[in-house]
Amino acid sequence: MQPPTMMLTKRERYHKQSLGALYGKIKQSRVLLVGAGGIGCELLKNLVLTGFGEVHVVDLDTIDLSNLNRQFLFRYEHIRKSKALVAKESAGQFNPQVKIEAHHANIRDPQFNIDWFAGFHLVFNALDNLEARRHVNKMCLAANVPLIESGTTGFNGQVQVIVKGKSECYDCNTKETPKSFPVCTIRSTPSQPIHCIVWAKSYLFTEIFGTSEDEMPEFDHSQDSENAAEIQNLRKEAEALKQIRQSVGSDEFPRKIFEKVFTDDINRLRSMQDMWKTRQPPEPLDFDAVSKSSASSGGVGESVAKRDQETWSMAENFSVFCDSLRRLSQRLQQAQATDVTGNSTAVLSFDKDDDDTLDFVAASANMRSIVFGIQPRSKFDIKQMAGNIIPAIATTNAMIAGLCVMQAFKVLRGDLHKARNVFLERPGVRVMTSEPLRSPKPDCPVCGVMSSRLVIDPERATLNHLVHDILQTKLGYREFSINNEVGTLYDPDLDDNLSKKFSDLGVQADSFLTVIDDDDENPHVNLSLSISEKYEFPYRYPGCTVLTAPRSLPEGSDPISLLPNLDVPRKHLVEKEVVHQNGNGAMLPPTAPGKRKRTGSLEEPSIEGRQPIKRGKVQDASGADDVVLVNGSSNGAIVIDD
Repeated sequence: MQPPTMMLTKRERYHKQSLGALYGKIKQSRVLLVGAGGIGCELLKNLVLTGFGEVHVVDLDTIDLSNLNRQFLFRYEHIRKSKALVAKESAGQFNPQVKIEAHHANIRDPQFNIDWFAGFHLVFNALDNLEARRHVNKMCLAANVPLIESGTTGFNGQVQVIVKGKSECYDCNTKETPKSFPVCTIRSTPSQPIHCIVWAKSYLFTEIFGTSEDEMPEFDHSQDSENAAEIQNLRKEAEALKQIRQSVGSDEFPRKIFEKVFTDDINRLRSMQDMWKTRQPPEPLDFDAVSKSSASSGGVGESVAKRDQETWSMAENFSVFCDSLRRLSQRLQQAQATDVTGNSTAVLSFDKDDDDTLDFVAASANMRSIVFGIQPRSKFDIKQMAGNIIPAIATTNAMIAGLCVMQAFKVLRGDLHKARNVFLERPGVRVMTSEPLRSPKPDCPVCGVMSSRLVIDPERATLNHLVHDILQTKLGYREFSINNEVGTLYDPDLDDNLSKKFSDLGVQADSFLTVIDDDDENPHVNLSLSISEKYEFPYRYPGCTVLTAPRSLPEGSDPISLLPNLDVPRKHLVEKEVVHQNGNGAMLPPTAPGKRKRTGSLEEPSIEGRQPIKRGKVQDASGADDVVLVNGSSNGAIVIDD
């Protein structure tokens, strides 16, 4: 065995032979990887083994048991630990010469501002949610840093190269919103059959027969920040099920589960009267009454389950529920008895082609539907809906991660004409297809705008300084509106905020303002202003980025300054109809050009053509329902984009 130093020298020699002059750039490169999940683990491994000099990893998540089947940098002992920190530790062993910095944080935190992004030569996106991807896309465009965007959905995947002014950005094409469900909707306020099916498959079945997990792929906790008390109650319910699980196989097992989820939990929900002011409250079930009804109907669980095209009655669902519990309990006990480890850790997994697991999910989902006044579905329908939850696949992640690095080589060489957007698709004529980079779309709300830096003194600058001194006097705007992520700060019909300081309006460093010219004759393109409280501009030289020393606006000067001086171009009044495509090449309807109407809601920020609401004297919404339901057909796919 050669000493480690000799092995590293040999690795470097092989890298130089295969990469040539590019290896020097790679070794000096400082890159950012956002996300340390399925793609992120594979990508970090590739970056480290390729020899990138410095890699920063940002991820807010912790490791869950369900991650271990595809996120190979993690082991069982890492559960509940930070993904970013553990990924750094594991990947660092592959190549100790690479400097890895881990950040257990949200990429949208203020510390990750435009200047921070500008310090990287390249950014890799390995995220699993739409809003975070849009944020990184926007920050990379503002910092003028190339971005390699990637994602997978089952066997499908894509890699997109994004370079400001040279190629389409992430928001140039309409993206289909992945269907996810807030956990409070699934566990407390279901309104669609798919909510009950996800509950039965990803919560109830998993808690009883699988490995208990606090977070299911189909559950979205991002919208539950204001429901902390309810989330805590739901965790107590899950803990109670774990205790009931100890009685698996006993005669009382079906009664304990039934009374827990269809009686006690429902009564607890009914006691929360505020939750049912605008909804029909659920009706709890009584085990003895339903059992008596089932016995009188003469239905036998296995015979009922074979009638998969019919919608079962309550009595028939109860019969299948009890019979499937018996079958699954026997299988679990047998698996535990034959477990080679001898520690009774064997579990069962849901499979839509496994009649035992499907019968349990179908019966449980239908009884919950009846409790909440939702139309039950046939076993056949439930099989389609439950089986349409698309999992993350390790081999797809590995292929996409490798393609990301290959496209990164072309970006670092400056060979953008050779860079490609790559798609994996099954079924298809070819598993892998690619296309040249497309030019940015002039009507894109993110990259089809003019960008600049606005330096302000937050204690002196008011909105009127921007409106009168900058936009009207210097840039020649006439009719226009100013928006941020919250809503409209100014337009000709809303001038209440003109005298307010930026700090009073919630405008702070590293936020964005969008100026929309509403002139009908010769409007400017949208102007995106990134807010800064200090002068600090990155200057790029070959192989490095230098930041000027930050400094505030001097006393006695104007409280607001637009840098650099701009000549905002005008829009083309006659635009060709653009046919949009999503990431997998599906055609989408074109967006009609024209003057935009200000409609929308507080929950819809000003991105991708969604319009901001006006924010006047009354700025707080009252009585809003924080539970957001997913629209669409009930048999749509639930995408786990990891």
